[in-house]
Amino acid sequence: MKKYFMFEELGTNYRREILGGLTTFLAMAYILAVNPGILGDAGMDKGAVFVATALAAAAGSLVMGIFGKFPIALAPGMGLNAFFAYTVVLTYGLPWQTGLTGVLFSGIIFIILSLTGIRETVINAIPQQLKYAVAAGIGLFITFVGLQGAGIIVNSDATLITLGTFEGNALLAVFGIALTVILMVKNVRGSIFLGIVITAIVGMIFNLVDVPTSIVSAIPDVSPTFGVALDPIVHDFGSLLNIQFLVVVLTFLFVDFFDTAGTLMAVATQAGLVKKDGKLPRAGRALMADAVATTIGSLFGTSTTTAYVESTSGVAAGARSGFSAVVTAFLFLLALFFYPLLEVVTSAVTAPALVIVGVLMVSSLRLIEWDKFEIAVPAFFTVLMMPLGYSIATGIAVGFVFYPITMVLAGRKKEVHPIMYGLFFVFLAYFIWVR
Repeated sequence: MKKYFMFEELGTNYRREILGGLTTFLAMAYILAVNPGILGDAGMDKGAVFVATALAAAAGSLVMGIFGKFPIALAPGMGLNAFFAYTVVLTYGLPWQTGLTGVLFSGIIFIILSLTGIRETVINAIPQQLKYAVAAGIGLFITFVGLQGAGIIVNSDATLITLGTFEGNALLAVFGIALTVILMVKNVRGSIFLGIVITAIVGMIFNLVDVPTSIVSAIPDVSPTFGVALDPIVHDFGSLLNIQFLVVVLTFLFVDFFDTAGTLMAVATQAGLVKKDGKLPRAGRALMADAVATTIGSLFGTSTTTAYVESTSGVAAGARSGFSAVVTAFLFLLALFFYPLLEVVTSAVTAPALVIVGVLMVSSLRLIEWDKFEIAVPAFFTVLMMPLGYSIATGIAVGFVFYPITMVLAGRKKEVHPIMYGLFFVFLAYFIWVR
């Protein structure tokens, strides 16, 4: 087992991997409660979606851990589930069954692209400077998500966002952040995990986090969503032959492609798995794992399954190998039986982990050549637009549009990979026709 997961080569052990896998699970466990709520708005059975979410996360994380050998967990992606429910179903008017078929198609296309090596080629064509920017941008993005979810940052009609009132959950999150910072500065092993646990306990003591009324509950029936993605293909294939459905498939494909690419590079960079030449070993396997996870998730009955940036919290806790992803997968399966306990993992409890991970990830900014303006501009917009655009894909798109332009104007066009020129037009089309 140690040899397969390269423990000696990566300088890790079972304790670090188990702790990392557990930390990652706790940081992303909120999806088990959030995803059923969002997809439930589209008319889907919430109990079935809960089971589908857990099974998709377990299957995806297992494939990533064993096949991809990366400390990255997968689950139905935030943002993509909102697009599924509020755009595809409630705005476009497509049945949720057809929406699942769109997810299935995008997953199959992912697999084809991964088998041909196109996805890995694209990842390796991205310049190292932009990879650093992507990692930092995601750090700011997840920090913003954590602060917003805890109520530390709130909506403002005058300034879009502003500082919230420090009471209730916001105060609990501030306590958790301060505690985790102290543990990190003192170099306490598993600081992030301990921060989550202690914050949850304090929340229950002060009635800010509900104390679970039970420990074990029956597993809901998944049959209302299982295999439904195949129904339109078998019974009404003609309903899929239209531009609207094509847009749905391409949107799922586009957003997942670059969200996964950004997350993969960010987590790998944080774990020190990226080579000196900027290339990522086994990138093809990791991307294939994501493609398979999306396909499996659609069959269970949930929106696109993708790599989770919260995996960086596990990396920060010590995870370095795919074994941690296997641990996370096992915990998602266990969650099927212990759903009531997940009520304590609120946004206020996970906020400290997201904030601290953001601090760690932003450190990659020091590696960017800020003194070269042709590099600084695309890197800056990549970092800036992720939190402001509330989308990893948007940040990548803006940065990748600027990169070829500034490099050509600086007389460095030969240093730009041909794929980057192609992506320039792809992203430009994305902003013109999709956004």
